Amino acid sequence: MENQKVWFITGASKGLGLSLVKRLLNGGYKVAATSRNISDLENAVGVNNDQFLPLAVNITNEASVQEAIEKTISTFGKIDVVVNNAGYGLLGGLEELTDAEARDNFEVNVFGSLNVIRKALPYLREQKSGHFLNISSIGGFTGNFPGGGIYSSTKFAVNGFSEALAAEVEPFGIKVTIVQPGYFRTSFLSPGSLVVPKHQIDAYQAVRDTVNLHQGPLDQQQAGDPEKAAEAMIKIVADPNPPLNLFLGADAYQLANQKIAAVQKDLETWKELTTSTGF
Repeated sequence: MENQKVWFITGASKGLGLSLVKRLLNGGYKVAATSRNISDLENAVGVNNDQFLPLAVNITNEASVQEAIEKTISTFGKIDVVVNNAGYGLLGGLEELTDAEARDNFEVNVFGSLNVIRKALPYLREQKSGHFLNISSIGGFTGNFPGGGIYSSTKFAVNGFSEALAAEVEPFGIKVTIVQPGYFRTSFLSPGSLVVPKHQIDAYQAVRDTVNLHQGPLDQQQAGDPEKAAEAMIKIVADPNPPLNLFLGADAYQLANQKIAAVQKDLETWKELTTSTGF
């Protein structure tokens, strides 16, 4: 039965991760969930039974990730679905953001997920089944907004390594889906999840407008329902032919189509030059 699958979910104490954990537990699934602070996770989920394994994990630390994977296997016997959800938003102009601020975002959003993938794969390869849901963003498909350069580039990286991962693990019966949400009504825009530059440059008015919008009127007014996003992720895992790319939200659908159209226009407009560069 579908609900006999074991899920391993990072960044589960809030946002889409928390919604997914709660829905899975209500559906009778076994769930291992991670957060940096285990008490925050336990309080947020509010469940204490044999189906739920809360884990304190630092995803940027390989040993911590390895321990969590091994604990999940020893508790539930297997892992079927890995959800790389942990991450945070960063809004600021490329000139404003320091090297450290940029690298910290990559450390969590990119290298943290890679740590989980590396540690989970030996088990999934051995059982010749499994499914990675790598949580990206519509910002991983289009970066066309001021202030989103570093965050979008982390999610572009997620999209890129996920496409390669899908090709690499297909022979083992393992599936990969890149989940690319638009705006969902979670705590993602709150100060604990959205970081801005310590040193801002007033000349970048468009960046300031973007930051002010996300920290003000947009917070808790997002159109996306996180419960429906969780339901969609469970549904595609149950499908025998899940998509590589899953866009979530009407806004994500619209922005993805705009990006596709823009690329198509450039391809056709400059086709002669593009194709003239061979010997």
